[in-house]
Amino acid sequence: MIRYIQAPWRERYVKNALKTKGCVLCDALKRRADKDACILYRGTYHFIILNTFPYTPGHLMIAPFRHTADFARTSPAAAAELAGLLKLAVRVLGARYHPQGFNAGMNLGRSAGAGVVGHYHLHVIPRWTGDSNFMPIIGGTRVLTEDLDTTYERLFPMFEKERKRAARRTRKEENTSQSR
Repeated sequence: MIRYIQAPWRERYVKNALKTKGCVLCDALKRRADKDACILYRGTYHFIILNTFPYTPGHLMIAPFRHTADFARTSPAAAAELAGLLKLAVRVLGARYHPQGFNAGMNLGRSAGAGVVGHYHLHVIPRWTGDSNFMPIIGGTRVLTEDLDTTYERLFPMFEKERKRAARRTRKEENTSQSR
């Protein structure tokens, strides 16, 4: 006997996956409220956003503000920030979700599996032993234990705390350099 699991949040993706015009990351940046766009953090060159079709709760993406697919031409400062934001994401996700590991990576180009081809982004995915099973393969369904609103509410305060800490550090550094 086959069992059915409801996954209504996947319908929008499945119906529109090949019809999407424009860039979902650029569209998110155009929204008035970061919460509506699931944006958790804004750096100088990149922002951290929840993946709206996550593999696991807490699946984030780090993407540049500038629409570009060419990661190889990223400035050294932007590349350094990306690495720093990856460290931040792993630290926050680790503290909030206590995963047993992480996947972090980019799919650069359609043939590499990129769903958003024209705008590079780094996936950060918390992982637990046993979080992948037969459901996606046999049933074509991924079962998540948490919805996006809950994930956002759990993570945003931690990223906001980190943003304020970074701003204080920057002000302190500026004051120190001005007093010399």
